[in-house]
Amino acid sequence: MLKKVFGFDPNVTSIRTEIIAGITTFLTMAYILAVNPGIFSALADKGMPTDAVFTATALAAIVGTLIMAVWAKKPFGLAPGMGLNAFFVYTVCLGMGYSWQFALTAILIEGIIFILLSIFKVRELIVDSIPTGMKAAISVGIGLYIAFIGLKSAGIIVSSESTFVTLFDLTDRSGLLALIGIFITGLLVVLNVKGGILWGILATTLIGIPMGVTQFNGVTSVPPSIEPIFLQFEFHNIFTWDMLIVVFTFLFIDMFDTIGTVVGVSMKAGMVDENGKIDKIGRILMADAVATTVGSCMGASTTTTYIESAAGVGEGGRSGLTALVIACCFALALFLSPLFLAIPAAATGPALVIVGVMMCSSITKIEWDDYSEAIPAFLTMLLMPLCYSISEGIMIGVIVYVLMNGLSGHGRAKKISVTMWVLAALFLLRYLVNGLRAAGLF
Repeated sequence: MLKKVFGFDPNVTSIRTEIIAGITTFLTMAYILAVNPGIFSALADKGMPTDAVFTATALAAIVGTLIMAVWAKKPFGLAPGMGLNAFFVYTVCLGMGYSWQFALTAILIEGIIFILLSIFKVRELIVDSIPTGMKAAISVGIGLYIAFIGLKSAGIIVSSESTFVTLFDLTDRSGLLALIGIFITGLLVVLNVKGGILWGILATTLIGIPMGVTQFNGVTSVPPSIEPIFLQFEFHNIFTWDMLIVVFTFLFIDMFDTIGTVVGVSMKAGMVDENGKIDKIGRILMADAVATTVGSCMGASTTTTYIESAAGVGEGGRSGLTALVIACCFALALFLSPLFLAIPAAATGPALVIVGVMMCSSITKIEWDDYSEAIPAFLTMLLMPLCYSISEGIMIGVIVYVLMNGLSGHGRAKKISVTMWVLAALFLLRYLVNGLRAAGLF
């Protein structure tokens, strides 16, 4: 039954491993339950209650991850995406002046378009067209990216006016706790302790109590109603130029964030064959598309596959059973939110750093002696953490790959697929339009 429903293979993994992997992934992405309502609090005075956003966030994660568990049978967690939620609030609503109902309508349309693109295998075609070396670079880049996220959220890396980023003040308790967490979690992984990342999170959380970093504010709570934001759409604005621009932006960012995440985590999980094909990629992308559509109905911003899924994969999660556990944890969080939200970023950040190390193993698959492969791959890896964006790293990497190979002779040009040429042209067009818009010429 487990094999049929969740793709569970006892020769590859075990039920205990899948459970630990699911809990580990949940703990590394549970921050969204606190962060998402915090971001949307800027719209509270516009009729979008923060407590309703909390419930919508959890429900979108539950539905999306369950679809991934049963339909795609993969160990990936889904939830409203970071970056996309900030674009929703600060750009579309506060910057451009649109209502949150307008933005939710754009996400609904985006989800429907994604479903159509998945049915006609357009997104699958894009994933398959990316060369193996670039796929490896995406995996490594995401590893660096989530390690940077972990260091930043834990307070080890902080902003600096002169150097952009710098090391934290050593008197900061959160940063000190995170350093302790990295050592503990790393040591457990080195010693091959089963569930080492999960135990590292829990141990760091407990150590944070006497340090004053971990704060408990109760155990249980009643989930707030989503009635104020449920099915709140502005259908009369569908056929407008403004809607087209917003939908296209959501679509573009989400598509390549998701593709990057799926490619990176799949490489780490060994779900990519010798030809660079990802197992069940069509179902993975369809699950993501349906989750976005359903999530918009609940009042949630774009729901996407989380890079923190790599934490569960690092623990050995390989089937939809891991995703089922993630969904169950989100369901529990609806009623035990004070307990789950007590886990500080200083405890989950170290887990992301260790996972980042694990994801860098794919770097050996890049042909470093061939600079037409190495330079685009290097830029892809480097720009993801520096631009704080998976999609920017992919887009610049694809543009450089196509131009460098296309202009260096027929021998290299013939290895570029038609899809890669089209993608490079679209990415260049996007940067051109954004440049003209910034200059006030478009």
